[in-house]
Amino acid sequence: MIRKFFSKFINKMSKSLAIDLGTANTLILTHDGKLINEPSVVAIQENNGSKKVLCVGSEAKKMLGRTPENTYAIRPMRDGVISDFIIAEEMIKHFMRLANSDKGLINPKVIIGVPAGATIVERRAIQDAAKSAGARYVQLVKEPMAAAIGAGLPVSDPMGSMVVDIGGGTTEIAILSLGGIVIAESCRVGGDRMDSAIAEYVKNEFQISIGESTAELIKTRIGAATLPPGAEDKSFIINGFDRVSGAPKRIEIKSSDVVKSIETPLIEICSRIKAVLDQAPPELASDIAESGICLSGGGALIKNIDVFFNSRLGLKFFPADDALMCVVKGAAKILYEMDDLKLESEQ
Repeated sequence: MIRKFFSKFINKMSKSLAIDLGTANTLILTHDGKLINEPSVVAIQENNGSKKVLCVGSEAKKMLGRTPENTYAIRPMRDGVISDFIIAEEMIKHFMRLANSDKGLINPKVIIGVPAGATIVERRAIQDAAKSAGARYVQLVKEPMAAAIGAGLPVSDPMGSMVVDIGGGTTEIAILSLGGIVIAESCRVGGDRMDSAIAEYVKNEFQISIGESTAELIKTRIGAATLPPGAEDKSFIINGFDRVSGAPKRIEIKSSDVVKSIETPLIEICSRIKAVLDQAPPELASDIAESGICLSGGGALIKNIDVFFNSRLGLKFFPADDALMCVVKGAAKILYEMDDLKLESEQ
C-alpha cells in the first residue's frame, strides 16, 4: 500500500518523456503535449585535446560542412544507434532540458524507440546515455511497434498489420499481431542514404559537388519516388562547385533527376519488404494483402513513394497521418496506456 502510494507520488511529481532518438532528427513528446523536434547534430570545439559542446540541434546543423579547423559538427547517432556515447549523452541531456524546462522535483521517466535489430550492447548504450542525461527510469520500445501504434494500426487485434518506418539511418519493417511483433527487420537504408545518392548523382551528371544539407533540401523540395504520366516535373536551382574548375556553379535540377538518383536505395528497401512478407504465415499475409502496408517516418513524405512500392510489389501502400510523428506518438501511448494496449511484455 505504501509502495503504491509512493509510486503514484513519484509519477505525479515528475514528467514523462517519449523520445524518438533518430539518426537525422530527435523528437520528444512530453506528457502535457509539448513537442521538441531538433536535428540530431552536435557542434564541438576542440582545444588542446579537450572538447567543448558549442551548440546542439538546429544551430549545430547549420554548421555542417562550414566549420573552421578546430570545430566540427557531428551526428552521434548512426543507423539508429549510438556511435559516440559521450556526445550522444550531451545531446540527449540538452533536448531533455528543452522538453523539461519547468522541471519537477524528480527526474523524468523516459521511453525511447530503438531499432528492432539493435543488439543488447546498443540497447544498453541508449539506456545508459539517457540515465546519464538525467532520466529517472528508461524503457525501450522497438521502433516498428511504436510506429504502428502511432499510426493507429490495430496491433492488439487477432489480425496481421504491417508497417514500414523509413527513418534517416534505418528502415524498420515489421508484421504485428496480438500485441507483438511476429517478424521484423532493420534495413540500414534510409533518408541519409537517399541524400548521399542524390549528391552522387549530381556529381556524376552535372560535374558539381554539393553537401549533404543541399542534397536533403533537394529531396524535401522536389523529391519524388516516381513520376506518373502527366505529373509535373518540378525544378529547383542549386549552388555547388564545379569539380573541374573549382568555381561556383548554379544548376537546375528536376524531380525526374531525384527519381533516378534514389531508385537504388528504394529498390533495396523493396527487397527487404518482400523478404519479410515471404516469411509471413499465410493467414497474416492474407490480412496484409487486404488492409495494405502502412508507411511512416520521414521517408513516407517523399512524393509517390507509395506508388513506387505498389508498382514493384503489387500491394497497397498508404502513408500514415502525421508520418514523421508516428514513433514518438506511439511511444507516448505505450508509456501512458500500456494496460489498454495489451502488448507483449517484451515491448
